[in-house]
Amino acid sequence: MTCTLKVLGCSGGIGAELRTSSFLLNDSILIDAGTGVGDLSLDELRKIDHVFLTHSHLDHICSIPFLADAVGGSRDRPLKVFGIYETIHALQDYIFNDVIWPNFTKIPSPKKPFISLHLVQIDEPIQIDGLTITALPVDHSIAANGYAVSSDTGALVFSGDTGVSDDFCQAVNQQKNLKHLIIETSFPDQEEEMAIVSGHLSPSLLIGEIEKLDSKVVATDFQIWICHLKSDGGDAIMQEIKTLSQNTALNPQKLSRNMILYF
Repeated sequence: MTCTLKVLGCSGGIGAELRTSSFLLNDSILIDAGTGVGDLSLDELRKIDHVFLTHSHLDHICSIPFLADAVGGSRDRPLKVFGIYETIHALQDYIFNDVIWPNFTKIPSPKKPFISLHLVQIDEPIQIDGLTITALPVDHSIAANGYAVSSDTGALVFSGDTGVSDDFCQAVNQQKNLKHLIIETSFPDQEEEMAIVSGHLSPSLLIGEIEKLDSKVVATDFQIWICHLKSDGGDAIMQEIKTLSQNTALNPQKLSRNMILYF
């Protein structure tokens, strides 16, 4: 089964046409739920049954409350939201707490809520609709994870937010028939210290991570996509990446809203 991943948002900020991290997998699964989710129609929103979150930062979760409010009453089953322990408890404590937003994990009733919350464990695969979705280890400023999505035709990995992480690179190297790696780069090299402190990558740090990839994993049709570029500096960051990668076999490309990746 060929899978499609539509990029609803992949920016590190907002402004004009920019949207924050949100990816629609085969029409019914979201990976992260940033501002890009708001561009979907109500009918498209109703089709979403599962949301897999990388972490609890606002740019990755902000559309979940609005999604529940918009279509929860017109669905016959709860929206299933998945994340590691820290992410799920952040939603419970700080979002669905009847202060910031109504607790849709108990509305309209505890037995039939609009949202149900589910824990994922690093490296433990989950089977959904013919796909295998596995949380991967990363190194961010808070507890976070990436995801590998695989089917019988290929695999895709999304880093979420991460800094330098040997564990993540090792997990990428274990993927079979990997077609796409979506990986963040949030700061230019002149702000590398800020990238390290905040758990993100700069162009030089990115190249160091790319160099850890096993040549046996990187197929001829494999592509690296750069996401989470800052609103006011994305083009400059991409130029730095292009300069640094010109002597490598790989050619990282900028991920853009509304792109569709097939794997």
